[in-house]
Amino acid sequence: MTTTLPEITTDLFIDGSPVAASATLRVSDPAGGGAAAGHAASATAAQAADAVAAADRAFPAWAALSPAERAAALTSALAPLAADRPVTAEILSRENGKILAESVIDSIVFEHRSRLAVGLASEVDDSAELAGPPYRTRVGHVPLGVVTIIVPFNWPLAILGASLAYALVAGNTVVVKPPPTAPLATSRTVALVASALPPGVLNVVTGADAEIGEVLVADPRVRKVCFTGSVGGGKRIMAMAAANLTRVTLELGGNDPAIILPDAELTPEASQSLFHGTFDTTGQVCMAVKRLYVHRSRYDEVVERLAEQLSATVLGHGLDGEATMGPLHRPEQQAFVSELLAEVRARGAEVREFGGEAPAEGNFLRPSLVLAPPDDTRLVTEEQFGPTLPILPFEDVEDAVTRANETWAGLTSSVWTADLDRAAALASRLRTGYTFVNCHGAAHLDERAPFGGRNHSGIGREMGIEGLREFMDTHATSFPVT
Repeated sequence: MTTTLPEITTDLFIDGSPVAASATLRVSDPAGGGAAAGHAASATAAQAADAVAAADRAFPAWAALSPAERAAALTSALAPLAADRPVTAEILSRENGKILAESVIDSIVFEHRSRLAVGLASEVDDSAELAGPPYRTRVGHVPLGVVTIIVPFNWPLAILGASLAYALVAGNTVVVKPPPTAPLATSRTVALVASALPPGVLNVVTGADAEIGEVLVADPRVRKVCFTGSVGGGKRIMAMAAANLTRVTLELGGNDPAIILPDAELTPEASQSLFHGTFDTTGQVCMAVKRLYVHRSRYDEVVERLAEQLSATVLGHGLDGEATMGPLHRPEQQAFVSELLAEVRARGAEVREFGGEAPAEGNFLRPSLVLAPPDDTRLVTEEQFGPTLPILPFEDVEDAVTRANETWAGLTSSVWTADLDRAAALASRLRTGYTFVNCHGAAHLDERAPFGGRNHSGIGREMGIEGLREFMDTHATSFPVT
């Protein structure tokens, strides 16, 4: 492992300035056996309320700017990110655990998605007129006000990029709450952008959920909350938001199915997509393949292809240049995935492990394939969020679709077939918010399109014009025609 940085400490950023806190959050290195990656300011409830107040004060002037002016300000604020990326990525790997290449991509995607939002500025004031008589009515859109954005540990910058710039371009002001277990890189990036914007337009508050969470959600000045995380967390956010009828966008967990049909063309590129769409970030990705349904005629081939790819896995610290897979982020998640594997072994399923010996320190778990587990095992019915994949055979495609849809979730899915018309027909029947064809994973998202889940996987959409409109209210003005 090569590290060039000392232990990192970050402040809050409120109303245009860094703000210290009397306490800090100790941020652990998931691969370091308990070593500290750094410390983040741990805000009090009063400081969280200060951030909301600053955003509320800044809102009228920011909303009064034209969309083009807001877009220009945000474009300038993004300019320093590229030069800071090596430092940001190293911090993120140290606190998150994922390999450095993924942390670099995380930072790049934040900037890329932000620039896509900036590109929608011309559509912010898009309005329509209903001709008279009896009225001439103009239908347009206006910003909501203060927005709280709460992001998770796994891809915090990329996920923030799906909402932050959209909220700002639409005319809202924002308070960002980074994940308490990995707040450092996100705090650094947000503060860097915020320092180039008018005071209060963008704020970042780190701290314990129990101390600041309710303030950032339930304060009546907060008009919208974006949350990415677990289903349980989403339910708590909804409950807190209900008191003020605060709007929410929730991107929650997934139990994402992939269906490989008999005629699938598993080219090297397709096989790589399936592999990375499953095991990137040690399987800790909301849209990763969680259940793989394979026609029995292709079952052995698919298993062996994945086994060959997994055999090259090198477990190690994210900053180790030879490592291809880091640890799980939390020891609790390592224990949970291990529990799922123990249960499925007890039910008689074959578990194939790869990656050599796991390092003695850190939250490491060898990646695995689980062959033909019973459909009612927790590995199949729950979101494992770890480096293991159940591979389930099927004989009839109707059976595969039925089994794929028998879940609480509905985030993403994928269909693998040479017949694109058949793929489209099957995609329309899968109860998910997004379906990939002959690929899977975040690397294949069309980020001009809306993204979000169905069922317990979420409410609302991010990105695209639909994502922009999530941060606006529809407003109609009527004039009598005489």
